[in-house]
Parts: sequence; structure tokens; C-alpha cells
Amino acid sequence: MLYKPTIGTRIFDVCNVLLLLFFAGVTLLPFLYILATSLAPLTQVLRGGVILWPESLTWDAYRTIFTNAHFVHSLYTTVILTVVGTLTNLVLTVFMAYPLAKKRLKGRRTILFLVVFTILFSGGMIPTYMVVKALGLMNTMGALILPGAISAFNLIIMRNFFQSIPEELEEAAKIDGCRNLGVLFRIVLPLSMPALATFTLFYAVGHWNQFFAAVMYITKSNLWPIQVVLRQMIIEGSTQDFEAAMGELKIIPATIKMAAIIVATVPILFVYPFLQKHFTKGVLLGSVKG
Repeated sequence: MLYKPTIGTRIFDVCNVLLLLFFAGVTLLPFLYILATSLAPLTQVLRGGVILWPESLTWDAYRTIFTNAHFVHSLYTTVILTVVGTLTNLVLTVFMAYPLAKKRLKGRRTILFLVVFTILFSGGMIPTYMVVKALGLMNTMGALILPGAISAFNLIIMRNFFQSIPEELEEAAKIDGCRNLGVLFRIVLPLSMPALATFTLFYAVGHWNQFFAAVMYITKSNLWPIQVVLRQMIIEGSTQDFEAAMGELKIIPATIKMAAIIVATVPILFVYPFLQKHFTKGVLLGSVKG
């Protein structure tokens, strides 16, 4: 049966598209303004003439921040934190979700109850801080990774996704000689790419934007991730590290801040296109079956 759009349907589609374009524009305009300011020459920034695009392009602000050792080191720390933290999250989530997806596991309901309990009632900020300090994780990357190594919400969705895989596939693999780990790595995980891609994005974005935990657990400035350094620059106006270069290149702190925002934002944006094709499918399939 061919679908024939009515006049009302077409009007709704047009209104829907216009509304989405409006929201997309509202979302993109601040980002374009920040990008334009970071690339604008000094004269245009001083007279407030930057709106959406600079009169001429200058890369002085980017040269300045990339010649600053503290900023580059914080960017390097954030990249390592994102990669190591995301791998840790994925491995632990998979290794816990897969057994919980098996009805033959003894104590499965009790474990699931405890997992759900942590969603409803968390330990709180101060007890978590005391545990991290007692374990000697202060000023280490472990303080930013281990307390949130397994997200209870993501664990439940991953478990539901594993449950949706037909058990006949696993039984056939076992008949062919696969053991439990073989079934997991050769059958289950290749079929779970949508879910894995989705949670990779969730965890990676969370680690890249990690700020509050870093403020609490990292007291040494040379170990700060990029978001904390960015906070120092934007909120506290701390751009002393760049002052020498700013004088030579004739740029102002506002331009430095805008360039820092772009550098702290763009890398994680590049992750999304590679995972986009799996993203919607992964979340929906994992959330349908309870």
C-alpha cells in the first residue's frame, strides 16, 4: 500500500523541519561565535565586530595555546584518561552484564537488586571521597576511573541486549567446541557492536568532559584534565601562562579562551560520526526487552 501524504501531513512535516532547523541554529550559533572569535584578528575583536565569521583568519590564538606546556599536558592527560577509562568501563560492563544475562546464574536476582539499589540510593559525595582517599587514589588517574568504572544504568541495558541474542547461537558454538569465553568473544560481542558502540560514546564523552571528580580528587595542577584547565581560564580568568606569547602576537585573553574552548570541544565531536550508525539501534535494542 503506497503512502499518500495528505495536506495536513505535509504542513506538519514543513513545521517540523522548520522547528528542527530553528533549534539546530540556536545550538550552533554560540559555537560559531566562539570559533569566529578565536580566528578573528585583534582589531576586529577589540571593536566587538565578530558575529559569525572573522574578516580575516589568524591562527595566533591556537599557536599560543599549543606552545603552552601546561595546556598541552592537560590535553594529553585527557586523551589518556578517555582511552583508558573507556576501555576499563567497557571491559568491566561486559564481564558483569554477560553472566547476569544468563538465567542459570545462581544469585542473579540478588545481584541485580543490588545493582538497581545503587541507582536509587548512591553513597553520596563525602563517603565516596573518603573511600577514594582511604584507597590512596588521590592525585591519580584511578580516582577518575575506578569510582564510576561500571555504570549501573548502562549495565542493565547491556544485560538486556545480551539477553536478546538467541541462545541457540551460543549452544551451536558450544557444540562446535567453544567455551564460555570463546562464545563471548566470537559470538556475543561481534553481534553486540551497536550496544558496544553506543556505550563507547557514552563513556568516552563522560571521561572527556570529566570535571567535578577532577576538582575533588586532583589537587596537583600538572595532573588536571583539560576541562579543569579550561575552568581556570574561563571562570577565574587565569591566563598568566599565556601572557608572554600574547604580547608578542598581539592577541587578547578573550581570544585565547575561545581557542581553548574549541580545542577542548572538537576532538570528542569527531568520535560521534564513527559511531553514529550504531548509536540509535544500540540504545533501542538494549532497552526494549526487560
